[in-house]
Amino acid sequence: MSSFNMNEFNEILDKCRDKSSQKEQDETLLQPFSYIQQIPGKQVRSKLALAINHWLSIPNDKLAAISEIVQMLHNSSLLGIPVAHKIYGVASTINAANYVLFLALEKVQQLGHPDATRVYTEQLLELHRGQGMEIYWRDNFACPTESEYKQMTIRKTGGLFMLAIRLMQLFSDNRKDFSKLTAILGLYFQIRDDYCNLSLKEYSENKSYCEDLTEGKFSFPIIHAVQTQKYDKQVLHILRQRTRDVEVKRYCISLLEKLGSFQYTRDVLDALDKEARKEVESLGPNPIMEALLNDLLSWKHFSDIGMDEEAKQQ
Repeated sequence: MSSFNMNEFNEILDKCRDKSSQKEQDETLLQPFSYIQQIPGKQVRSKLALAINHWLSIPNDKLAAISEIVQMLHNSSLLGIPVAHKIYGVASTINAANYVLFLALEKVQQLGHPDATRVYTEQLLELHRGQGMEIYWRDNFACPTESEYKQMTIRKTGGLFMLAIRLMQLFSDNRKDFSKLTAILGLYFQIRDDYCNLSLKEYSENKSYCEDLTEGKFSFPIIHAVQTQKYDKQVLHILRQRTRDVEVKRYCISLLEKLGSFQYTRDVLDALDKEARKEVESLGPNPIMEALLNDLLSWKHFSDIGMDEEAKQQ
């Protein structure tokens, strides 16, 4: 019996080239990604692209394709967070995340613009620079400065926003500079998310209570608390534990409130909201963007509720 059968080899090659076979494999390979897609989200990035398009006026098919690309990349970056790796395994989850990056690249190429791949590469590098530093701080338990945190956020969150805008501008006559707006919005979205995770009641419905503490993440309020109380290590000790204990988390939240970290974060969010509106005004009237910014102010209402409840527990 021959150790190599050419007929069998040709059959294997045919299967490799068969698109239907590839689709079946994709369903298996992308299970961790599909799991993430099932988790309810607010589709803020798609709403942002729609608001930006009020200025850029690109065709609907291009807008839909670019929105899908950005959402794919966002979901891919979340694969390590909502326990996808615990369900499907670390190796399969990493492979799925990498696979999605190239599926998104394929869609970028299908946009049909010679500069699209370059834009995609440049912004993905920025995103990974930012995300990489955030992971480094968490895994090495190194608290960044506020300035370092802001640089990271502009690269990570703002970088994804900038990808959408730069791809959209390839199909628009509008050549205005949106980099300042995306930097402001990147900071606003990330700091708002950090604040909500630790203070809002609504987050307990979508995420585990104060999951950033369990993750050991140096979020914006945590960084302020650590920098404010350099000689009192209570917050750092709690963060190092990566605790799931609700009572310990509640105590940490009370510390953040006493140290003024929540108030400081609220002040920063207020300032970013004002700066975003000022930049929108300079770029030209945009009722869709203004409506989006109004929606994002929901943290103000819920924060009052969250702080009232926290005060009762103290």
